[in-house]
Amino acid sequence: MAAFGVRTCSSNMNRVLSQAAATTYRSTQGSALCSIGRTNTRAFGSTTAVASPDWHGTTILCVRKNGKVCMMGDGQVSMGSMVVKPNAKKIRKIMPKTSKLNSEVDTTGGTIVGFAGSTADAFTLLERLESKMDEYPGQLTRSCVELAKGWRTDKYLRRLEASLLVADENVSLELTGNGDVLESHDGILSVGSGSTFAMAAARALKDIPELSAEEVARRSMEIASDMCVYTNKSFMVEVLDEKKPEEEESKEKND
Repeated sequence: MAAFGVRTCSSNMNRVLSQAAATTYRSTQGSALCSIGRTNTRAFGSTTAVASPDWHGTTILCVRKNGKVCMMGDGQVSMGSMVVKPNAKKIRKIMPKTSKLNSEVDTTGGTIVGFAGSTADAFTLLERLESKMDEYPGQLTRSCVELAKGWRTDKYLRRLEASLLVADENVSLELTGNGDVLESHDGILSVGSGSTFAMAAARALKDIPELSAEEVARRSMEIASDMCVYTNKSFMVEVLDEKKPEEEESKEKND
C-alpha cells in the first residue's frame, strides 16, 4: 500500500508538472506571436507615416516651328502605382496686365507656362513669375532670370520642387530650382517624367516639312505616353504665333 501510494503521488506530480509545462509553453508562444504582431504593426505604421508615396506625373513639351509655338502636356497625376487624376491642367496662359484691364485689347498673344512637379509649388512659382512679368513688361527673359534668382537664394522658395516651361512669341525658356534659365538651340524643350522620350521624338519629327508645330508636339507626346507609365493621352494644348522679324514685316508692308 505504501508503494502504491508513492506511485500514485508521483504520477499525480508528473501530471501536474506536464500541465504546468504545457501552460507555460502556450503562454510563451502566445507572447511571442503578440510580440511579432505588435512589431509588424509598428513597423507598418511608422513606414506609412514617415515615408509617403512619391507623386509622379507629367510630360510637358514645347515646340517652335514655322512661325508657331505649341506647348502640350498630359493630364495624368499618379501616387505610387495609382492614378489619382487623369485630366489635370498643367498648362496656363498668362495675359499681359493691359489685356486684363481692357477687354478690347487683342488677347491672341500672352505667355504660356507649363509645369511639372508639385502642384502647390508650381502655382507658387507661377504667381511669382506673373508678378515679375508685371514688373518687367515685355521682357520675359529678364522676368525669368529674376524669378530664378529668387528661387535659388530665398530660403523658402528653394524648397519648392517643380520645373517650369515658359514661352511667348519671342523665346522659350526652361526654369529649374538650381537657378537655371535655359533656352533650347533647336526650339524644343521638355520637362517631366517622360521629357526625354518626348524631346527625342520631337527632334526627330521636326525636320519633316509637312508637319506643323502642333502635329510634331502631338506625335511626340503620343510616343512619350506609350513609353512613360506616368504620362497619358489626355493632352492639353496652347498655341501662339511667333513674332516675325522686322525685316520680314517690312518686306510684307512693301509688297
